[in-house]
Amino acid sequence: MPYAIAMAGKGGTGKTTIAGFLIKYLVQKGKTPILAVDADSNTNLNEVLGLSIKATLGTARQEMKDGLVKEGMTKQIFMEMKLAEALVEAEGFDLIAMGRPEGAGCYCAANSLLSMYLGKLIDNYPYMVMDNEAGMEHISRLTTNNVDVLLVVSDPSIRGIEAAGRINTLADDLNIRAEKRFLIINQARDGLTDSLQEAIVKHGLNLAGTMPKDDLLYDFDMKGNPTVTLPNDSPALSAAFDIFDNIIEAK
Repeated sequence: MPYAIAMAGKGGTGKTTIAGFLIKYLVQKGKTPILAVDADSNTNLNEVLGLSIKATLGTARQEMKDGLVKEGMTKQIFMEMKLAEALVEAEGFDLIAMGRPEGAGCYCAANSLLSMYLGKLIDNYPYMVMDNEAGMEHISRLTTNNVDVLLVVSDPSIRGIEAAGRINTLADDLNIRAEKRFLIINQARDGLTDSLQEAIVKHGLNLAGTMPKDDLLYDFDMKGNPTVTLPNDSPALSAAFDIFDNIIEAK
């Protein structure tokens, strides 16, 4: 199984951007190939990475449920074909998007086949980076719910830390066995206030580091440029790499 790093955090904290930074970091360190998994129903990790996606695993589930398997093709072959269609290849990493969650009705057969083939796919990669929406249910649906590192991203606010604490609790509720858990505070200003530090301690969060507000990153976002192409001297990217050095290199 790969060394799995999962992202979590409430909307607007920059977790998808940080997931992109992590993929960039691993590629530069030669820790490849990487499987990037976009498990947010609002699929946008591909935009951070500068890639286009044509299919998701959610559409494959829906098509199978709707009986769109071609005559003469088994459901197993259909799901394997759809998994291959959804995989986007890039330099040093591949990307796959989970897509929208299931709607009404039973997806048991589709999910069973999907888990089987996704499990085979995962075994081909020494590293996996998984971007999640706050719910993290996609982690629990994988063939293994073991995660080596869970990175919870927050903004520098009490509400953000409270949300990070709830996500940490949710991981326990879903039996997601993360060997290591860390908090990253994004868009930080001049250090953390006493109240923020007290909230971090109250929720038992392990602070890995902070990332500053970065005008260059803001400009990239405003222009729709892939943030993974930020230069290494970007303050936000540089801070992220320092955090990853302590987390990844010490594994």
